[in-house]
Amino acid sequence: MSGKQALDRKLEQLRELRANPLAPAATEALRRALKDRGNYVVSKAAALIAEMGRRDLIPELTAAFYRFLENAPKSDPQCWAKSAIAKVLKDWECEEPALFLRGIRHVQPEPSWGGQQDSAAPLRGACAFELLNCRSVGDLEILRCLVDLLADAEPSPRMDAARAVAALGRPEGALLLRLKIHAGDERTEVTGQCMAAYISLDPVEGAAFVAGYLEHANEDLVFEAAAALGESKEPAAFEALRRRMEHTLDPRLRKALLLAIGATRQEAAIEYLLSLLPANAATASAALEALGPACFREEIRARVEAVVQSAGSARLEEMWKKVRRS
Repeated sequence: MSGKQALDRKLEQLRELRANPLAPAATEALRRALKDRGNYVVSKAAALIAEMGRRDLIPELTAAFYRFLENAPKSDPQCWAKSAIAKVLKDWECEEPALFLRGIRHVQPEPSWGGQQDSAAPLRGACAFELLNCRSVGDLEILRCLVDLLADAEPSPRMDAARAVAALGRPEGALLLRLKIHAGDERTEVTGQCMAAYISLDPVEGAAFVAGYLEHANEDLVFEAAAALGESKEPAAFEALRRRMEHTLDPRLRKALLLAIGATRQEAAIEYLLSLLPANAATASAALEALGPACFREEIRARVEAVVQSAGSARLEEMWKKVRRS
């Protein structure tokens, strides 16, 4: 039997366990699968255990996680097994602080085109969120870990760390995010995620602080700030976006600002976008696109329809038809 045939057979045997998940034979088969040398088999076994709700196998899942930390690039390439196990433990809100603390620090460089790639980056980010479920770990200890993750070598864990800081909900986290925004990041999307997290954690001060970046010399940071402010429900966020919109002629930036204004879903923002529909074609098109997501509400759709009809513009009516079809 070839290696592929053997793998296919193991996976088929796992699928067959769905017929009688609580049978003693199924329990033994799942335990055996978690001890398999193949990380792909273990990842599928972990997913099946989650589907079956077999919380009694948490000790075996934990043991498999630690086993795949040994000689990790060879035993668990791409972190398939460890990531699958960590997801199950997170979804079940298991308190496994030692495991998550180990996972948040795990680095796994593997050969890739042109050098090496750290396949454990998503795992570190996932473990950051899993740590939030561990009531036995103090908030300050969690923040300490998240500070380290904000300085991670890979961008995705840095972004996950920002989200986790906001999810933790500690006021100290807002200061940490503010500092990280000040310090900047080589990847502007990381700074953008920190902006959104700051606004989520401290809506008033966060929106006021991020609004200042709408005038930044770095164009990418301006776009990131606009997107973050679009997630805010603070009136000041809409006003900042509107002011910036009225002081730029850059068509790309105007469109981004209008989309952010629409994303706020504030009544003042809706009124402002409606007022722009009789404007030039580019502005009207962007305003309609920004209004699009809110048009699932009958009341908003009727208001847009009324403005379009009163404008008496065939071009505007055609643009509105395209938005409705999208």
